Amino acid sequence: MQILKAGLCYFALVFGAGFVLGTIRVVFIVPRVGVRTAELMETPLMFVATLLAARWVVRRFSLPPRPMTRLGVGFVGLGVLLLLEFTVVLWIQGLTIGEYFESRDAVAGTVYIAMLGLFAIMPLLVTRKQGGAGLEM
Repeated sequence: MQILKAGLCYFALVFGAGFVLGTIRVVFIVPRVGVRTAELMETPLMFVATLLAARWVVRRFSLPPRPMTRLGVGFVGLGVLLLLEFTVVLWIQGLTIGEYFESRDAVAGTVYIAMLGLFAIMPLLVTRKQGGAGLEM
């Protein structure tokens, strides 16, 4: 149950940040620099949001450093994110899954997929120490 709660919290934190940043990107940045550049500019900010959310969730839920626990949290978060994206977001945009993939920019889309992978494993990579550096690399 702890993994499910932590994963849902992790999802909510990162999705919330992505919602805010995505709104800013679409409304203010895309008209000035285009979709690809705007999405690539957003990526480092989402990386930081993901890192901070993972660190907070690991500390808040006192997650042990066991890989299965930490990856469980990340994959719960990823599963909810993909479920939401492939149902609600596509429904709002009026796209099928095929149309969604066809509409993605090749460069920004590849970076997005890499970020989804990082999102899934970030709880495993971060430390739980209060004064820790942030990543266990």
